[in-house]
Amino acid sequence: MNITTAKLVIASGNSGKIFEIKAILSHLEIDIVTFEDCGNRIDIEETGSTYFENARIKAMAYLTETGLPVLADDTGLEVEALDGAPGLHSARFSPTQPATDSDRRRYLLSQLVAKPQPWKARFVCTTVLALPDGEIITTTGCCQGLIAPEERGSRGFGYDPVFYIPEYNATMAELSADIKNQISHRARALAAMIPHIQEKLISR
Repeated sequence: MNITTAKLVIASGNSGKIFEIKAILSHLEIDIVTFEDCGNRIDIEETGSTYFENARIKAMAYLTETGLPVLADDTGLEVEALDGAPGLHSARFSPTQPATDSDRRRYLLSQLVAKPQPWKARFVCTTVLALPDGEIITTTGCCQGLIAPEERGSRGFGYDPVFYIPEYNATMAELSADIKNQISHRARALAAMIPHIQEKLISR
């Protein structure tokens, strides 16, 4: 009897995010692919008013194109001194577009320089698993920390070099991949999603 390995499409074109998700889910008996693996790319306008809505928009767009189960996420950095900004706009937090990760980090620090420290912050990640039968499953993970006044570390991506975690006396960009993939917002959201992936895609 032939046993076909279930496929799961990651709804992202962000190479750093894809690498992390694949690493966190690597122990699962599942074929994790991206739409880009097939030589295609989807440009999606994230018009939602919540992380969940944006993740669902991405998941449904990829599901429509592939017909396969899709895992999407939306992530934001929320800084207390900026009233929760950049939040949903974290990937576009710069007065000039297009902007690089470095541009966004510099702009973030420029907005905080006149604010009293410590600059409390948290990363939030909401994941959505969209199934071909129409079922939607969602989980959320958070990671608390501070914004460092200067960049530290060369690992990770996005705001990792300025996101400081006091318990580790390190920014996210200074942590090993193994530690980051245990404690990050994305790791926590995916840890909550793994039982659903196992039930819906692997146990059948």
